[in-house]
Amino acid sequence: MSRFLIIGPPGAGKGTQAARLSTLFGIPAIATGDIFRYNIKNETPLGLEVKSIVDAGDYVPDSLTNELVRSRLEEPDAAAGFLLDGYPRTTSQVRFLDEILAEKHQELDAVIRLVADVEVVVTRLRKRAIEQGRVDDSEEAIRHRQDVFRRETAPLIEVYGDRGLLVTVDGLGDVEVVGERILSGLAERGVAIPDAASAAASDATHG
Repeated sequence: MSRFLIIGPPGAGKGTQAARLSTLFGIPAIATGDIFRYNIKNETPLGLEVKSIVDAGDYVPDSLTNELVRSRLEEPDAAAGFLLDGYPRTTSQVRFLDEILAEKHQELDAVIRLVADVEVVVTRLRKRAIEQGRVDDSEEAIRHRQDVFRRETAPLIEVYGDRGLLVTVDGLGDVEVVGERILSGLAERGVAIPDAASAAASDATHG
């Protein structure tokens, strides 16, 4: 039963690491973008509401995002844990997630924070944009998204830092290396991969 958040700037490889952790811990990696797309595609009542807002060019309000996340966390595959990516984004969303977990008598195990040098990330994203022919993805636009991310997440980093939940990891480097850094950080908090935990227990028993 592991419950994580993963936070990181655009281009820090968050999605890749989220998928890796999902497999290792046997929990769903839940990205808010995926929740939106699923509900819109399946024309759920919440999805239809999101679609009308997005089509109008407006931002999806916290209240609706909260309900979509609550609905997703009620799904059977999230009963044994989850990894949330892209939520919460605001302190009010943090409070809502706290309420959801409190209702279930659950709590977060860790908040994984990937950090990356801005210049390296900008170079990486600009290269990717050129390779994929996304001419509108200018360096200025990329830097703006980095600034918005830092501004939005600063309060969350403070909240979860105060709670002692942050596992801060250098997100730059080989995927496997970054993955090992995350696992080491989690292990320091007493959170181990289920298989690794049973193997360690077995070793201790036979040692």
